[in-house]
Amino acid sequence: MSDESYPDELHYHEAHDWVRVDGDTATFGITWYAQDTLGEVVFYSPPEVGDSVTKDADYGELESTKAVSGVVAPLSGEIVEVNESLDGNESAINDDPYGEGWLIKVRMSDPSEVDSLMDAAAYRELVESL
Repeated sequence: MSDESYPDELHYHEAHDWVRVDGDTATFGITWYAQDTLGEVVFYSPPEVGDSVTKDADYGELESTKAVSGVVAPLSGEIVEVNESLDGNESAINDDPYGEGWLIKVRMSDPSEVDSLMDAAAYRELVESL
């Protein structure tokens, strides 16, 4: 498992998801805190490319040795890519949650939703309060 970190260049959702914005595309994943709380991720059930996701709604499931959890969309949009390399290699979510462990890429339908997300400092405060 990776060491605790919350990169400054990312945006964070209170459901422990991160977002990396590149133009009109956003990459989603789960934070170090989320993967640490879940434990070893053994299965990821992703959505399909072309599906729509809605901010604050579940878009997939992660199964770990501890539980099955829904993955919450931090922003709304259309899925343009799913991380196919996770199929059979779900441990990347634990080992590299901000890199190889990304989950989906979305073409944002409302880029202003990014303004509702936390920066790294605010997210660290949230995690420390739990």
